[in-house]
Amino acid sequence: MIDTGVTAPDFAAPAVVDGRATEIALYRLVEAHRAVVLTFAPANFVPTSTAAFAAVRDAGWHDRDDLAVVALTGDSLYSGFAYVDRFDLPFPVVADFHGGVADSYDLIAESWEGHSHIPRRATVVIDGDWTVRFAEATTDALDRPAPSPVQNATATLRDLGVAVDRPRVNYDGPW
Repeated sequence: MIDTGVTAPDFAAPAVVDGRATEIALYRLVEAHRAVVLTFAPANFVPTSTAAFAAVRDAGWHDRDDLAVVALTGDSLYSGFAYVDRFDLPFPVVADFHGGVADSYDLIAESWEGHSHIPRRATVVIDGDWTVRFAEATTDALDRPAPSPVQNATATLRDLGVAVDRPRVNYDGPW
């Protein structure tokens, strides 16, 4: 897993944004916001990852001028359309189909549920100077840590001057 204090790797990748396919470039997000949260999942529709994404959605992290949120999953862009629609995800969902972005963050899962080279479940916070300020991953994507990585990221965001509500992750929701 990527270490805190290092420079975050840049990336450009296909994503579902506002119901359409587009390319997300990290450098644009870092330039425009005080902080960027990257939250990784091995695939769309993984219940524990969906619980975290929904918690971030419900906490309003996506609706701020000082914070950008990006979900990255190991699924295709086409699956991303269905996923965003089903769970009303208001932030970009990147198709990291071959795990290239996850690999650059040292967050690649060697194997999970019969799949290889996909993202681990993790949350990374990057500040406006490209420094990784927070990074936490679960051992298995189906783990139910309490607090979850997105909840633990809240303190770092507040330290950066981004006053966000702490997400409430409900692993037993309709996922």
